[in-house]
Amino acid sequence: MTHAVVTIRTAAIAHVRDRRMLQARSVGKDVFYMAGGKIDPGETAVQALHREVREELGVGVAAYSELGVFECQAYGHAPGTALHMTCFTADLTGDPSPTSEIAELRYFTLGEYAAMPHVAPGSMMVFRRLRELDLID
Repeated sequence: MTHAVVTIRTAAIAHVRDRRMLQARSVGKDVFYMAGGKIDPGETAVQALHREVREELGVGVAAYSELGVFECQAYGHAPGTALHMTCFTADLTGDPSPTSEIAELRYFTLGEYAAMPHVAPGSMMVFRRLRELDLID
């Protein structure tokens, strides 16, 4: 018996400051993820980006551009659950601060993130892409 592959479609922000990328840790979780979240039915990736950044970081998105689409196994979900993440680089309208659903925000270099006890595969893909582009250390 084959199981249908479940795909989680998300929009995420790769916000870089001082050559480090912002990651968010949700309340009750031990892993840092890209800030962002699921794209709601009828919503575009850009609309989801604006909504999720406001919900998670308490600020708006100013200028943005699409970095790319990253696909991998969705961290913390059943095997066969795929992540389809449209990732954007963006400027914010202010300094991000954790909202009620976020326990902690932290900026990482690729090496600092890779050294964490738990890492999200989607975040690692974006860290590697930004490193290739020489945007982060």
